[in-house]
Amino acid sequence: MLVFVPAFVSAQTYVPEKNDKRMKVKPVVPVKAYAFNISDVQLLSSPFKHAMQMDSAYLLYLKPDRLLHRFYKNAGLPIKDSVYGGWESEGLSGHTLGHYISACAILYASSNNKEFLNRINYIVDELERCQQARRTGYIGAIPNEDSIFGKVAKGEIKSGGFDLNGGWSPWYTVHKLIFAGNKKALSLVTGMADWAYNTVDHLPDSLRLKMLNCEYGGMNDVLANIYSITGNKKYLDLSYKFYDEFVMGKLAQRIDPMPGKHSNTNVPKAIGSARQYQLTGNERDKTIASFFWETMVHNHSYVIGGNSNYEYCGAAGKLNDRLSDNTCETCNTYNMLKLTQQLFTTAPSAMLMDYYEKALYNHILASQNPTNGMTTYFVPLRMGAKKVFSDSTNTFTCCVGSGMENHTKYATQIYSHDGNNTLFVNLFIPSVLQWKQKGVTIRQLNFIPDQKEVKLVISCKKPTQFTLKIRRPAWVRNNPVLYVNGKTVTTELSSEGYLTAKMKWKDGDIVVTDLAMDLYSEAMPDNANRIAFKYGPVVLAGKLGKQMPDAIYGTPVLLTSNKNINDWVKPAVNESLSFEINEVAKPLQVKLVPFYKVYDEYYSVYWDYFTNEEWLTRQNAYEAEKKRVKEIEEKTIDNFRIGEMQPERDHNLVAGERSYIDEALGRPGREARSGSYFVFEMKVEPGIQNNLLLTYIGDDKDRKFDIKIDGQLIETENWPGGQTSRFYDKVYPIPRSLTDNKQKISIRIEANYKKTAGRIFAVRIIK
Repeated sequence: MLVFVPAFVSAQTYVPEKNDKRMKVKPVVPVKAYAFNISDVQLLSSPFKHAMQMDSAYLLYLKPDRLLHRFYKNAGLPIKDSVYGGWESEGLSGHTLGHYISACAILYASSNNKEFLNRINYIVDELERCQQARRTGYIGAIPNEDSIFGKVAKGEIKSGGFDLNGGWSPWYTVHKLIFAGNKKALSLVTGMADWAYNTVDHLPDSLRLKMLNCEYGGMNDVLANIYSITGNKKYLDLSYKFYDEFVMGKLAQRIDPMPGKHSNTNVPKAIGSARQYQLTGNERDKTIASFFWETMVHNHSYVIGGNSNYEYCGAAGKLNDRLSDNTCETCNTYNMLKLTQQLFTTAPSAMLMDYYEKALYNHILASQNPTNGMTTYFVPLRMGAKKVFSDSTNTFTCCVGSGMENHTKYATQIYSHDGNNTLFVNLFIPSVLQWKQKGVTIRQLNFIPDQKEVKLVISCKKPTQFTLKIRRPAWVRNNPVLYVNGKTVTTELSSEGYLTAKMKWKDGDIVVTDLAMDLYSEAMPDNANRIAFKYGPVVLAGKLGKQMPDAIYGTPVLLTSNKNINDWVKPAVNESLSFEINEVAKPLQVKLVPFYKVYDEYYSVYWDYFTNEEWLTRQNAYEAEKKRVKEIEEKTIDNFRIGEMQPERDHNLVAGERSYIDEALGRPGREARSGSYFVFEMKVEPGIQNNLLLTYIGDDKDRKFDIKIDGQLIETENWPGGQTSRFYDKVYPIPRSLTDNKQKISIRIEANYKKTAGRIFAVRIIK
């Protein structure tokens, strides 16, 4: 039986543990806050434990052989089962398997369920077969690594944002799969690392930097980790080959490079720098990691702790006009939490854990459907939005993979220790800690924010001296008092921002502190009149029902000149964590609940203040829009609800490999990524002027594509986007020569400018 050690698993970043015998290389920088082993912390009843249980059931539902499908196929081995849908059947296949191994390892350590261990060992054995069949050291799911990486090794490099020699972010998928645990897994991963060394090490900087124009995940992180396991410095040196100047070089100078940049491409780079700093003491790495965290948290993050709109960051501190159905990619926050953990090890602070708590409660927990364990790609923050969850087999994306891990890791940061006599209580989640080094058990019984008290029960066989540090959250308005067995204990607020008590603790001691919570608001950094409601650590969302509200008139606003929210937001009677907006929300009254509880209905997280005059203008705009839509209906010859299955069949739609359906504001649309296309038929009326009407959304940016009718170019569409967050129509006159004597025409949308075509949400032929 292989014994799998779950501290090193693909995308699961290693956080230093005290006296970890698996590590041949110890941190050079003093570690001030060590992680506890996953098996030392058990969750008690709370929404977090429920989320972990739902995730656990989903992981056991999945079949390893389906995740291995393209590994087998492209290694020339017999296929054992069908492939899953989404990205698992496309060019980015294989990344999910790394997350799956990580999640199974964590759950085995925390639950001791042998089925997870059996699956890990089976997958490792099968990957060994795939590596042997490949004969290069490479393990992966792409068809022929030589067509991508072989050319890289020869210095033949064509690289863009997500394309390297025709492959979709291939280093990203390598990063996701690199893991080590048992001896066989370590052998496989060093084989992969040696293959990476042979591919990259000899490249001159000009070609290496050209290669790094394509997303490369956290290759610096995993290679630094392999160095720490093996002690072989060539892996550390190789980790620094994955260093770019256009992002990391700017971060080292404390320049924010993120406006206009893809968020999740860059977060893993900072994680790797944080790990490199621990192992080397290199101050440049420290600056890259810490400054990246600062600028992302303070300049690019929304109230829930997530960042990005349509996966990209905008100008620093400019979020007001960046609300859509595609805010807050969940992978970004998965990685931001890992970065926060790394920074905390060498410089523990309440500020780091304040962010960690915000993102954990309000993005990660809120990204799971609590009824079936499915997860979100984006968490929409547009007013009147609704979450869209994956399904179990057909929608595998990056966020489904990271989502598998997200809901297994809730116990990892609740507690930390300094390796001697100090215990940090970082998060207020019901749990049991076995502090084996001290012979102490800590039971944390209350769930913040359901209760206001943090209650710890200490068990130990003999009185034990240690320092207890309980985080003082930024959302606490008073100065918390610590009680031990009902009596006030003298405490101090440490430099890290923790309520600190140093004493000899006895078996049965009960520690209580009251973290009184208030209702408060957080405004957009660039618009004081757009706010979100918060209570303690949780963001509150307004429930708008299960029918999509009208985009112009149906999303409530705040009509008041009194901006003291405690005057008009009151706790709901006999309902925990529920509030009502009294007489101020227009056009309907709204109930507020924690955002993580909203999963099957429409909601608003952000709210706008309006004057009476502004509200009247909004009503007038609504009436004008209704009139415009009525006039279009009267002129319509053919109406194609693109993005819906049956209408696409009815209009004989044919799509290229990289053409996708994607929703916005509750409506499906279709796009084609660079090099792809989609084509469909529409009815026309000969003998009159026919016009093509296409519906776009202003949130889509930097799009350029050709519109062709029966093979003839009628327009090259080129728009920067960003003028509006709403849908808008554009009409293209069709030359009479293309419709005379015809009943139908063929329309082709072609993405042939290395940019995306669409999204298109509706197609009409109008008189």
